[in-house]
Amino acid sequence: MDRNNQLHNKREIAPDSSDATILINESGNIFYANQQAHEQFGYKDNELLGKSLKELLPEITPLATEEGKVVHQYGRHQNGESFSIFYRINSFKLGQESYFLIVFHSVKDRSRLKKQQSYPLNELVDLQFALDESTIVAFTDQKGKIKYVNEKFCEVSKYSSEELIGKDHRIINSGYHSKEFMENLWTTISSGNVWRGEIKNRAKDGTLYWVDTTIVPFMDEKGNPYKYLAIRKEITEYKRVVAELKKSVNELIDLKFALDASSIVAITDQKGTIKFVNNQFCKISKYSREELLGQDHRIINSGYHSKEFFTDLWKTISSGQVWKGEIKNKAKDGTYYWVDTTIVPFLDVNGNPYQYLAIRHEVTQRKNAEEELQKMMTRIIDVQEDERKRLSRELHDGIGQNLYSHLITINRLQAEISHPLLDQMQDEATEIIEELRDLSWELRPSVLDDLGLIPAIRSYLVRYSEHHNINVHFDCYLTSRLSSNKEITLYRIIQEALTNVRKYADTEEATVTIRQLDEEIRVVIEDKGEGFDVEKVTRGVGLFSMEERAKAAGGSIKIHSAEEKGTRVVLEIPL
Repeated sequence: MDRNNQLHNKREIAPDSSDATILINESGNIFYANQQAHEQFGYKDNELLGKSLKELLPEITPLATEEGKVVHQYGRHQNGESFSIFYRINSFKLGQESYFLIVFHSVKDRSRLKKQQSYPLNELVDLQFALDESTIVAFTDQKGKIKYVNEKFCEVSKYSSEELIGKDHRIINSGYHSKEFMENLWTTISSGNVWRGEIKNRAKDGTLYWVDTTIVPFMDEKGNPYKYLAIRKEITEYKRVVAELKKSVNELIDLKFALDASSIVAITDQKGTIKFVNNQFCKISKYSREELLGQDHRIINSGYHSKEFFTDLWKTISSGQVWKGEIKNKAKDGTYYWVDTTIVPFLDVNGNPYQYLAIRHEVTQRKNAEEELQKMMTRIIDVQEDERKRLSRELHDGIGQNLYSHLITINRLQAEISHPLLDQMQDEATEIIEELRDLSWELRPSVLDDLGLIPAIRSYLVRYSEHHNINVHFDCYLTSRLSSNKEITLYRIIQEALTNVRKYADTEEATVTIRQLDEEIRVVIEDKGEGFDVEKVTRGVGLFSMEERAKAAGGSIKIHSAEEKGTRVVLEIPL
Protein backbone atom coordinates (compact mmCIF):
# COMPACT_ATOMS: atom_id res chain seq x y z
CA MET A 1 0.00 0.00 0.00
CA ASP A 2 1.50 3.36 -1.02
CA ARG A 3 1.71 6.43 1.14
CA ASN A 4 -1.45 8.13 -0.25
CA ASN A 5 -3.56 5.03 0.33
CA GLN A 6 -2.30 4.78 3.89
CA LEU A 7 -3.32 8.37 4.51
CA HIS A 8 -6.73 7.78 2.93
CA ASN A 9 -7.49 4.70 5.03
CA LYS A 10 -6.17 6.06 8.37
CA ARG A 11 -7.49 9.58 8.82
CA GLU A 12 -8.52 9.44 12.40
CA ILE A 13 -5.97 10.20 15.01
CA ALA A 14 -2.35 11.13 14.00
CA PRO A 15 -0.67 13.83 16.08
CA ASP A 16 0.23 17.39 15.31
CA SER A 17 3.96 17.71 14.48
CA SER A 18 4.54 19.58 17.74
CA ASP A 19 3.07 16.81 19.93
CA ALA A 20 5.15 14.37 21.96
CA THR A 21 4.85 10.96 20.26
CA ILE A 22 5.85 7.43 21.29
CA LEU A 23 5.55 4.05 19.54
CA ILE A 24 5.39 0.85 21.59
CA ASN A 25 4.93 -2.85 20.87
CA GLU A 26 2.36 -5.16 22.45
CA SER A 27 4.64 -5.63 25.48
CA GLY A 28 4.76 -1.91 26.12
CA ASN A 29 8.42 -1.43 25.12
CA ILE A 30 9.32 1.85 23.40
CA PHE A 31 11.03 1.58 20.03
CA TYR A 32 10.39 5.14 18.81
CA ALA A 33 10.09 8.47 20.62
CA ASN A 34 10.35 11.89 19.03
CA GLN A 35 12.32 14.83 20.41
CA GLN A 36 9.23 16.37 22.08
CA ALA A 37 8.62 13.13 24.02
CA HIS A 38 12.21 13.09 25.28
CA GLU A 39 11.93 16.71 26.33
CA GLN A 40 8.54 16.28 28.01
CA PHE A 41 9.72 13.41 30.18
CA GLY A 42 13.21 14.84 30.79
CA TYR A 43 15.35 12.40 28.78
CA LYS A 44 18.19 12.94 26.30
CA ASP A 45 18.00 11.83 22.66
CA ASN A 46 17.31 8.08 22.23
CA GLU A 47 17.37 7.36 25.99
CA LEU A 48 13.71 6.24 25.86
CA LEU A 49 14.39 3.46 23.32
CA GLY A 50 13.90 0.03 24.89
CA LYS A 51 12.27 1.35 28.06
CA SER A 52 8.84 0.23 29.23
CA LEU A 53 6.01 2.73 28.83
CA LYS A 54 5.14 1.98 32.48
CA GLU A 55 8.21 3.97 33.51
CA LEU A 56 6.58 7.07 32.03
CA LEU A 57 2.88 6.28 32.70
CA PRO A 58 2.63 3.88 35.65
CA GLU A 59 -1.18 3.62 35.35
CA ILE A 60 -1.47 3.08 31.59
CA THR A 61 -3.00 -0.08 30.09
CA PRO A 62 -2.81 0.30 26.29
CA LEU A 63 -5.03 -2.66 25.40
CA ALA A 64 -7.79 -1.48 27.73
CA THR A 65 -7.76 2.11 26.53
CA GLU A 66 -10.37 3.11 23.96
CA GLU A 67 -8.69 4.14 20.70
CA GLY A 68 -8.74 7.85 19.93
CA LYS A 69 -10.12 8.81 23.34
CA VAL A 70 -8.31 11.57 25.24
CA VAL A 71 -7.24 10.26 28.66
CA HIS A 72 -5.91 12.20 31.61
CA GLN A 73 -3.29 10.67 33.90
CA TYR A 74 -0.09 11.57 35.76
CA GLY A 75 3.20 11.07 34.00
CA ARG A 76 6.55 10.44 35.69
CA HIS A 77 9.44 12.76 34.83
CA GLN A 78 13.02 11.41 34.62
CA ASN A 79 13.79 13.24 37.87
CA GLY A 80 10.97 11.31 39.64
CA GLU A 81 8.42 14.12 39.77
CA SER A 82 4.79 13.52 38.68
CA PHE A 83 2.96 15.87 36.33
CA SER A 84 -0.51 16.06 34.79
CA ILE A 85 -0.76 15.02 31.14
CA PHE A 86 -3.30 14.12 28.47
CA TYR A 87 -2.77 11.43 25.87
CA ARG A 88 -4.56 9.24 23.39
CA ILE A 89 -3.74 5.82 21.91
CA ASN A 90 -4.18 4.34 18.42
CA SER A 91 -3.01 0.97 17.10
CA PHE A 92 -1.55 -0.10 13.75
CA LYS A 93 0.32 -3.04 12.19
CA LEU A 94 3.84 -3.29 10.80
CA GLY A 95 4.19 -6.64 9.08
CA GLN A 96 2.33 -9.11 11.30
CA GLU A 97 2.98 -7.22 14.53
CA SER A 98 0.66 -4.80 16.33
CA TYR A 99 1.95 -1.49 17.67
CA PHE A 100 0.53 1.48 19.53
CA LEU A 101 0.94 5.17 18.85
CA ILE A 102 0.65 7.34 21.98
CA VAL A 103 0.31 11.08 21.52
CA PHE A 104 0.81 13.26 24.60
CA HIS A 105 -0.53 16.74 25.28
CA SER A 106 0.24 19.01 28.19
CA VAL A 107 -2.49 20.51 30.40
CA LYS A 108 -2.33 23.81 28.52
CA ASP A 109 -3.52 21.97 25.36
CA ARG A 110 -6.77 20.83 27.04
CA SER A 111 -8.94 23.48 25.38
CA ARG A 112 -7.58 22.54 21.97
CA LEU A 113 -8.34 18.87 22.65
CA LYS A 114 -11.94 19.58 23.60
CA LYS A 115 -12.54 21.43 20.34
CA GLN A 116 -10.80 18.83 18.15
CA GLN A 117 -10.94 15.19 19.27
CA SER A 118 -9.40 13.66 16.14
CA TYR A 119 -6.61 14.42 13.67
CA PRO A 120 -5.46 12.91 10.37
CA LEU A 121 -2.96 10.11 10.83
CA ASN A 122 -0.20 12.04 9.02
CA GLU A 123 2.71 11.61 11.42
CA LEU A 124 2.14 7.89 11.92
CA VAL A 125 1.91 7.20 8.18
CA ASP A 126 4.82 9.53 7.49
CA LEU A 127 6.91 7.64 10.04
CA GLN A 128 6.09 4.24 8.60
CA PHE A 129 6.65 5.49 5.03
CA ALA A 130 9.98 7.12 5.97
CA LEU A 131 11.16 3.94 7.66
CA ASP A 132 10.33 1.79 4.63
CA GLU A 133 11.91 4.24 2.17
CA SER A 134 15.17 5.04 3.93
CA THR A 135 15.78 2.53 6.71
CA ILE A 136 16.61 -1.19 6.75
CA VAL A 137 14.21 -2.83 9.23
CA ALA A 138 14.13 -6.41 10.51
CA PHE A 139 12.47 -8.32 13.36
CA THR A 140 13.97 -11.50 14.80
CA ASP A 141 12.86 -13.82 17.56
CA GLN A 142 14.90 -14.30 20.72
CA LYS A 143 17.14 -16.80 18.91
CA GLY A 144 17.89 -14.44 16.06
CA LYS A 145 15.63 -16.06 13.45
CA ILE A 146 14.37 -13.43 11.00
CA LYS A 147 10.58 -12.95 11.23
CA TYR A 148 10.15 -9.78 9.18
CA VAL A 149 12.17 -7.65 6.78
CA ASN A 150 11.07 -4.55 4.90
CA GLU A 151 11.69 -3.81 1.21
CA LYS A 152 14.79 -1.74 1.97
CA PHE A 153 16.42 -4.79 3.63
CA CYS A 154 15.80 -6.83 0.48
CA GLU A 155 17.00 -4.02 -1.79
CA VAL A 156 20.33 -3.63 0.00
CA SER A 157 21.01 -7.32 0.72
CA LYS A 158 19.77 -8.43 -2.74
CA TYR A 159 17.88 -11.33 -1.09
CA SER A 160 14.12 -11.75 -1.41
CA SER A 161 12.01 -11.77 1.76
CA GLU A 162 11.32 -15.50 1.17
CA GLU A 163 15.07 -16.18 1.18
CA LEU A 164 15.52 -14.25 4.44
CA ILE A 165 12.52 -15.22 6.59
CA GLY A 166 13.43 -18.10 8.89
CA LYS A 167 17.17 -17.53 8.50
CA ASP A 168 19.43 -15.75 10.96
CA HIS A 169 21.77 -12.87 10.13
CA ARG A 170 24.63 -15.24 9.30
CA ILE A 171 23.16 -15.26 5.79
CA ILE A 172 24.64 -11.76 5.34
CA ASN A 173 27.74 -12.23 7.52
CA SER A 174 30.78 -10.83 5.74
CA GLY A 175 33.35 -12.47 8.01
CA TYR A 176 34.81 -9.05 8.69
CA HIS A 177 33.96 -8.89 12.39
CA SER A 178 35.58 -11.00 15.08
CA LYS A 179 33.86 -13.63 17.19
CA GLU A 180 34.25 -11.34 20.21
CA PHE A 181 32.43 -8.54 18.35
CA MET A 182 29.36 -10.70 17.77
CA GLU A 183 29.47 -12.11 21.30
CA ASN A 184 29.45 -8.58 22.73
CA LEU A 185 26.46 -7.69 20.53
CA TRP A 186 24.45 -10.69 21.76
CA THR A 187 25.47 -10.18 25.39
CA THR A 188 24.18 -6.59 25.19
CA ILE A 189 20.77 -7.25 23.61
CA SER A 190 20.08 -10.52 25.47
CA SER A 191 20.51 -8.58 28.72
CA GLY A 192 17.77 -6.17 27.60
CA ASN A 193 20.03 -3.29 26.52
CA VAL A 194 20.00 -1.44 23.24
CA TRP A 195 23.07 -2.12 21.02
CA ARG A 196 24.44 0.45 18.60
CA GLY A 197 27.32 0.06 16.19
CA GLU A 198 28.51 -0.33 12.60
CA ILE A 199 28.43 -3.70 10.83
CA LYS A 200 29.93 -4.81 7.54
CA ASN A 201 27.62 -7.23 5.69
CA ARG A 202 27.79 -9.25 2.46
CA ALA A 203 24.98 -9.09 -0.11
CA LYS A 204 23.77 -12.07 -2.14
CA ASP A 205 25.96 -11.06 -5.12
CA GLY A 206 29.07 -10.95 -2.93
CA THR A 207 29.33 -7.17 -2.66
CA LEU A 208 30.07 -5.75 0.77
CA TYR A 209 28.15 -2.95 2.44
CA TRP A 210 28.21 -1.14 5.80
CA VAL A 211 25.19 -0.41 8.01
CA ASP A 212 24.85 1.84 11.05
CA THR A 213 22.77 -0.41 13.31
CA THR A 214 20.51 -0.02 16.35
CA ILE A 215 19.06 -3.22 17.86
CA VAL A 216 16.22 -2.79 20.36
CA PRO A 217 15.14 -5.80 22.50
CA PHE A 218 11.40 -6.24 23.21
CA MET A 219 10.84 -7.50 26.78
CA ASP A 220 8.10 -9.77 28.15
CA GLU A 221 6.44 -9.38 31.58
CA LYS A 222 9.41 -11.09 33.23
CA GLY A 223 11.90 -8.68 31.67
CA ASN A 224 13.30 -11.20 29.20
CA PRO A 225 13.76 -10.37 25.48
CA TYR A 226 11.37 -12.25 23.26
CA LYS A 227 12.13 -10.45 19.98
CA TYR A 228 14.52 -7.85 18.56
CA LEU A 229 13.97 -4.90 16.25
CA ALA A 230 17.01 -4.00 14.13
CA ILE A 231 16.98 -0.59 12.47
CA ARG A 232 19.85 0.03 10.06
CA LYS A 233 21.07 2.82 7.81
CA GLU A 234 23.39 2.02 4.91
CA ILE A 235 26.67 3.94 5.29
CA THR A 236 28.88 2.24 2.68
CA GLU A 237 29.69 5.49 0.87
CA TYR A 238 30.23 7.25 4.17
CA LYS A 239 32.70 4.54 5.25
CA ARG A 240 34.51 4.82 1.92
CA VAL A 241 34.80 8.58 2.29
CA VAL A 242 35.99 8.21 5.88
CA ALA A 243 38.61 5.65 4.80
CA GLU A 244 39.81 7.97 2.04
CA LEU A 245 39.84 10.84 4.50
CA LYS A 246 41.89 8.82 6.99
CA LYS A 247 44.30 7.88 4.20
CA SER A 248 44.59 11.53 3.19
CA VAL A 249 45.09 12.60 6.80
CA ASN A 250 47.84 10.00 7.26
CA GLU A 251 49.50 11.18 4.05
CA LEU A 252 49.29 14.77 5.28
CA ILE A 253 50.82 13.73 8.60
CA ASP A 254 53.65 12.01 6.73
CA LEU A 255 54.13 15.06 4.53
CA LYS A 256 54.15 17.35 7.55
CA PHE A 257 56.73 15.14 9.24
CA ALA A 258 58.88 15.17 6.11
CA LEU A 259 58.55 18.94 5.77
CA ASP A 260 59.36 19.54 9.43
CA ALA A 261 62.40 17.28 9.20
CA SER A 262 63.85 18.73 6.01
CA SER A 263 62.35 22.17 5.33
CA ILE A 264 62.01 25.60 6.88
CA VAL A 265 58.25 26.16 7.18
CA ALA A 266 56.24 29.24 8.11
CA ILE A 267 52.59 30.24 7.84
CA THR A 268 51.49 33.88 7.79
CA ASP A 269 48.13 35.61 7.56
CA GLN A 270 47.17 37.75 4.56
CA LYS A 271 49.07 40.70 6.01
CA GLY A 272 52.29 38.72 6.42
CA THR A 273 52.11 38.30 10.19
CA ILE A 274 53.76 35.04 11.23
CA LYS A 275 51.27 32.53 12.72
CA PHE A 276 53.38 29.37 12.67
CA VAL A 277 57.04 28.40 12.36
CA ASN A 278 58.57 24.94 12.65
CA ASN A 279 61.73 23.99 14.52
CA GLN A 280 63.90 24.29 11.39
CA PHE A 281 62.87 27.94 11.03
CA CYS A 282 63.88 28.67 14.62
CA LYS A 283 67.14 26.76 14.21
CA ILE A 284 68.37 28.60 11.12
CA SER A 285 67.10 32.08 12.11
CA LYS A 286 68.33 31.65 15.71
CA TYR A 287 65.09 33.22 16.98
CA SER A 288 62.77 31.42 19.40
CA ARG A 289 59.21 30.64 18.35
CA GLU A 290 57.91 33.24 20.81
CA GLU A 291 60.13 35.91 19.22
CA LEU A 292 58.85 35.12 15.72
CA LEU A 293 55.10 34.67 16.22
CA GLY A 294 53.22 37.90 15.67
CA GLN A 295 56.10 39.47 13.71
CA ASP A 296 56.46 39.72 9.94
CA HIS A 297 59.45 38.60 7.89
CA ARG A 298 61.16 41.96 8.22
CA ILE A 299 62.61 40.52 11.42
CA ILE A 300 65.00 38.46 9.23
CA ASN A 301 65.39 40.97 6.37
CA SER A 302 69.05 41.21 5.37
CA GLY A 303 68.71 44.41 3.37
CA TYR A 304 70.27 42.63 0.38
CA HIS A 305 67.21 42.72 -1.88
CA SER A 306 65.69 45.82 -3.44
CA LYS A 307 62.27 47.26 -2.65
CA GLU A 308 61.17 46.21 -6.15
CA PHE A 309 62.12 42.61 -5.37
CA PHE A 310 59.65 42.40 -2.48
CA THR A 311 57.02 44.43 -4.32
CA ASP A 312 57.07 41.82 -7.09
CA LEU A 313 56.93 39.00 -4.50
CA TRP A 314 53.83 40.45 -2.79
CA LYS A 315 52.17 41.28 -6.10
CA THR A 316 52.54 37.66 -7.15
CA ILE A 317 51.21 35.95 -4.01
CA SER A 318 48.44 38.49 -3.31
CA SER A 319 47.05 37.71 -6.77
CA GLY A 320 46.82 34.03 -5.78
CA GLN A 321 49.94 32.90 -7.67
CA VAL A 322 52.82 30.79 -6.33
CA TRP A 323 56.12 32.66 -5.95
CA LYS A 324 59.50 30.93 -6.23
CA GLY A 325 62.92 32.45 -5.74
CA GLU A 326 66.03 32.75 -3.59
CA ILE A 327 66.20 35.12 -0.62
CA LYS A 328 69.11 36.23 1.52
CA ASN A 329 68.10 36.51 5.20
CA LYS A 330 69.79 37.69 8.38
CA ALA A 331 69.78 35.57 11.55
CA LYS A 332 69.45 36.92 15.07
CA ASP A 333 73.24 36.76 15.62
CA GLY A 334 73.89 38.83 12.47
CA THR A 335 74.98 35.97 10.22
CA TYR A 336 73.53 35.72 6.72
CA TYR A 337 71.94 32.70 5.07
CA TRP A 338 70.30 31.99 1.72
CA VAL A 339 67.02 30.08 1.28
CA ASP A 340 65.41 28.66 -1.85
CA THR A 341 61.80 29.72 -1.24
CA THR A 342 58.35 28.70 -2.45
CA ILE A 343 55.36 30.71 -1.16
CA VAL A 344 51.91 29.20 -1.71
CA PRO A 345 48.77 31.31 -1.11
CA PHE A 346 45.71 29.65 0.49
CA LEU A 347 42.53 31.01 -1.11
CA ASP A 348 39.06 31.48 0.38
CA VAL A 349 35.80 30.72 -1.44
CA ASN A 350 36.05 34.06 -3.23
CA GLY A 351 39.54 33.30 -4.52
CA ASN A 352 41.26 35.75 -2.18
CA PRO A 353 44.36 34.74 -0.16
CA TYR A 354 43.73 34.45 3.57
CA GLN A 355 47.12 32.99 4.52
CA TYR A 356 50.44 31.99 3.00
CA LEU A 357 52.58 28.87 3.38
CA ALA A 358 56.31 29.45 2.87
CA ILE A 359 58.53 26.40 2.34
CA ARG A 360 62.27 27.06 2.29
CA HIS A 361 65.47 25.07 1.90
CA GLU A 362 68.80 26.48 2.95
CA VAL A 363 71.18 26.97 0.01
CA THR A 364 73.86 29.07 1.73
CA GLN A 365 76.70 26.69 0.80
CA ARG A 366 75.62 26.58 -2.82
CA LYS A 367 75.30 30.36 -3.00
CA ASN A 368 78.71 30.78 -1.39
CA ALA A 369 80.18 28.31 -3.88
CA GLU A 370 78.49 30.19 -6.74
CA GLU A 371 79.88 33.46 -5.41
CA GLU A 372 83.39 32.02 -5.28
CA LEU A 373 82.97 30.57 -8.75
CA GLN A 374 81.79 33.94 -10.03
CA LYS A 375 84.85 35.61 -8.51
CA MET A 376 87.02 33.02 -10.25
CA MET A 377 85.24 33.58 -13.56
CA THR A 378 85.63 37.33 -13.19
CA ARG A 379 89.31 36.88 -12.50
CA ILE A 380 89.67 34.57 -15.52
CA ILE A 381 87.94 37.10 -17.75
CA ASP A 382 90.17 39.88 -16.43
CA VAL A 383 93.31 37.78 -17.00
CA GLN A 384 92.05 36.82 -20.44
CA GLU A 385 91.49 40.45 -21.37
CA ASP A 386 94.90 41.44 -20.06
CA GLU A 387 96.48 38.68 -22.13
CA ARG A 388 94.48 39.71 -25.20
CA LYS A 389 95.64 43.29 -24.70
CA ARG A 390 99.27 42.21 -24.37
CA LEU A 391 99.17 39.97 -27.43
CA SER A 392 97.38 42.63 -29.44
CA ARG A 393 100.06 45.19 -28.67
CA GLU A 394 102.89 42.70 -29.37
CA LEU A 395 101.38 41.79 -32.71
CA HIS A 396 100.81 45.41 -33.62
CA ASP A 397 103.94 46.99 -32.17
CA GLY A 398 106.34 44.03 -32.51
CA ILE A 399 105.72 41.62 -35.36
CA GLY A 400 103.61 44.13 -37.25
CA GLN A 401 106.30 46.80 -37.18
CA ASN A 402 109.00 44.31 -38.21
CA LEU A 403 106.92 43.17 -41.16
CA TYR A 404 106.26 46.77 -42.14
CA SER A 405 110.03 47.41 -42.09
CA HIS A 406 110.56 44.39 -44.36
CA LEU A 407 107.89 45.72 -46.72
CA ILE A 408 109.75 49.07 -46.95
CA THR A 409 112.98 47.20 -47.75
CA ILE A 410 111.23 45.21 -50.48
CA ASN A 411 109.86 48.41 -51.96
CA ARG A 412 113.42 49.87 -52.09
CA LEU A 413 114.77 46.75 -53.81
CA GLN A 414 111.98 46.95 -56.39
CA ALA A 415 113.11 50.48 -57.21
CA GLU A 416 116.55 49.11 -58.10
CA ILE A 417 115.82 45.61 -59.33
CA SER A 418 112.81 44.31 -61.23
CA HIS A 419 112.11 40.69 -60.37
CA PRO A 420 108.89 38.64 -60.05
CA LEU A 421 109.93 37.24 -56.66
CA LEU A 422 110.13 40.73 -55.23
CA ASP A 423 106.58 41.40 -56.38
CA GLN A 424 105.42 38.15 -54.75
CA MET A 425 107.24 38.98 -51.50
CA GLN A 426 105.62 42.44 -51.46
CA ASP A 427 102.11 40.98 -51.92
CA GLU A 428 102.64 38.33 -49.23
CA ALA A 429 104.07 40.83 -46.73
CA THR A 430 101.13 43.19 -47.32
CA GLU A 431 98.66 40.32 -46.84
CA ILE A 432 100.34 39.18 -43.59
CA ILE A 433 100.36 42.73 -42.22
CA GLU A 434 96.58 43.00 -42.91
CA GLU A 435 95.92 39.65 -41.22
CA LEU A 436 97.99 40.67 -38.21
CA ARG A 437 96.11 43.96 -38.03
CA ASP A 438 92.76 42.08 -38.07
CA LEU A 439 93.97 39.60 -35.48
CA SER A 440 95.26 42.41 -33.27
CA TRP A 441 91.90 44.17 -33.59
CA GLU A 442 90.00 41.00 -32.67
CA LEU A 443 92.17 40.44 -29.64
CA ARG A 444 91.86 44.00 -28.31
CA PRO A 445 91.10 47.05 -30.44
CA SER A 446 93.38 49.87 -29.32
CA VAL A 447 90.62 52.37 -30.02
CA LEU A 448 88.60 50.86 -27.14
CA ASP A 449 91.30 51.79 -24.64
CA ASP A 450 92.22 55.07 -26.30
CA LEU A 451 88.84 56.56 -27.29
CA GLY A 452 86.20 54.43 -25.52
CA LEU A 453 83.24 52.14 -26.26
CA ILE A 454 81.30 54.11 -28.88
CA PRO A 455 84.21 54.74 -31.31
CA ALA A 456 85.30 51.12 -30.84
CA ILE A 457 81.80 49.81 -31.69
CA ARG A 458 81.51 52.09 -34.74
CA SER A 459 84.94 51.02 -35.99
CA TYR A 460 84.11 47.34 -35.42
CA LEU A 461 80.78 47.64 -37.27
CA VAL A 462 82.44 49.19 -40.30
CA ARG A 463 84.94 46.32 -40.53
CA TYR A 464 82.15 43.76 -39.77
CA SER A 465 79.93 45.08 -42.58
CA GLU A 466 82.80 45.19 -45.09
CA HIS A 467 83.91 41.63 -44.36
CA HIS A 468 80.49 39.90 -44.07
CA ASN A 469 78.10 42.03 -46.17
CA ILE A 470 75.73 42.51 -43.23
CA ASN A 471 74.43 46.05 -42.72
CA VAL A 472 74.26 46.83 -38.97
CA HIS A 473 72.15 49.79 -37.79
CA PHE A 474 73.68 51.36 -34.69
CA ASP A 475 71.76 53.57 -32.22
CA CYS A 476 73.41 54.73 -29.02
CA TYR A 477 72.68 57.04 -26.10
CA LEU A 478 75.34 57.36 -23.38
CA THR A 479 75.93 60.52 -21.36
CA SER A 480 79.50 59.65 -20.37
CA ARG A 481 82.18 56.97 -20.58
CA LEU A 482 81.75 53.84 -18.49
CA SER A 483 84.35 52.03 -16.44
CA SER A 484 86.93 50.04 -18.39
CA ASN A 485 85.46 46.68 -17.24
CA LYS A 486 81.91 47.65 -18.25
CA GLU A 487 83.04 48.94 -21.65
CA ILE A 488 84.97 45.78 -22.48
CA THR A 489 81.99 43.67 -21.26
CA LEU A 490 79.58 45.50 -23.58
CA TYR A 491 82.04 45.35 -26.46
CA ARG A 492 82.70 41.60 -26.12
CA ILE A 493 78.99 40.68 -25.80
CA ILE A 494 78.08 42.79 -28.86
CA GLN A 495 81.01 41.23 -30.73
CA GLU A 496 79.94 37.67 -29.79
CA ALA A 497 76.27 38.31 -30.59
CA LEU A 498 77.13 39.66 -34.06
CA THR A 499 79.44 36.69 -34.64
CA ASN A 500 76.41 34.43 -34.03
CA VAL A 501 74.34 36.53 -36.44
CA ARG A 502 77.02 36.01 -39.09
CA LYS A 503 77.20 32.24 -38.47
CA TYR A 504 73.55 31.28 -38.02
CA ALA A 505 71.04 34.01 -38.88
CA ASP A 506 71.38 34.02 -42.68
CA THR A 507 70.41 37.68 -42.86
CA GLU A 508 71.73 40.88 -44.42
CA GLU A 509 70.64 43.26 -41.66
CA ALA A 510 71.00 43.59 -37.89
CA THR A 511 70.50 46.27 -35.23
CA VAL A 512 72.55 47.28 -32.18
CA THR A 513 70.97 49.64 -29.63
CA ILE A 514 72.62 51.01 -26.48
CA ARG A 515 70.59 52.98 -23.94
CA GLN A 516 71.62 54.52 -20.64
CA LEU A 517 68.63 54.34 -18.26
CA ASP A 518 68.29 55.66 -14.71
CA GLU A 519 70.04 52.75 -13.01
CA GLU A 520 71.29 50.50 -15.79
CA ILE A 521 72.69 50.19 -19.28
CA ARG A 522 70.52 48.22 -21.71
CA VAL A 523 71.94 46.76 -24.93
CA VAL A 524 69.78 45.07 -27.57
CA ILE A 525 71.25 43.11 -30.52
CA GLU A 526 68.51 42.06 -32.92
CA ASP A 527 68.19 40.40 -36.31
CA LYS A 528 65.33 39.21 -38.52
CA GLY A 529 67.05 36.02 -39.59
CA GLU A 530 66.19 32.35 -39.22
CA GLY A 531 65.98 32.23 -35.42
CA PHE A 532 65.98 29.07 -33.31
CA ASP A 533 64.16 27.25 -30.50
CA VAL A 534 65.77 28.54 -27.30
CA GLU A 535 64.76 25.44 -25.33
CA LYS A 536 66.28 23.00 -27.80
CA VAL A 537 69.50 24.72 -28.83
CA THR A 538 72.77 23.46 -27.38
CA ARG A 539 74.48 26.20 -25.39
CA GLY A 540 77.93 26.63 -26.88
CA VAL A 541 81.02 28.46 -25.71
CA GLY A 542 79.80 31.74 -27.19
CA LEU A 543 76.54 31.85 -25.23
CA PHE A 544 78.31 30.69 -22.09
CA SER A 545 80.92 33.45 -22.47
CA MET A 546 78.19 36.08 -22.92
CA GLU A 547 76.33 34.93 -19.81
CA GLU A 548 79.46 34.79 -17.65
CA ARG A 549 80.58 38.24 -18.73
CA ALA A 550 77.11 39.63 -17.89
CA LYS A 551 77.19 37.98 -14.45
CA ALA A 552 80.70 39.25 -13.78
CA ALA A 553 79.45 42.80 -14.40
CA GLY A 554 76.49 42.22 -12.03
CA GLY A 555 74.00 42.12 -14.89
CA SER A 556 71.90 39.64 -16.82
CA ILE A 557 71.38 38.57 -20.40
CA LYS A 558 68.22 37.20 -21.99
CA ILE A 559 67.86 35.61 -25.40
CA HIS A 560 64.51 35.65 -27.22
CA SER A 561 64.24 33.70 -30.45
CA ALA A 562 61.83 31.68 -32.54
CA GLU A 563 62.23 29.84 -35.81
CA GLU A 564 61.74 32.09 -38.86
CA LYS A 565 61.24 35.13 -36.56
CA GLY A 566 64.79 36.15 -35.76
CA THR A 567 66.70 36.57 -32.51
CA ARG A 568 66.81 39.30 -29.87
CA VAL A 569 69.59 39.48 -27.26
CA VAL A 570 68.96 41.82 -24.32
CA LEU A 571 71.80 42.74 -21.96
CA GLU A 572 71.27 44.75 -18.78
CA ILE A 573 74.07 45.80 -16.42
CA PRO A 574 73.87 48.25 -13.51
CA LEU A 575 75.55 51.64 -13.78
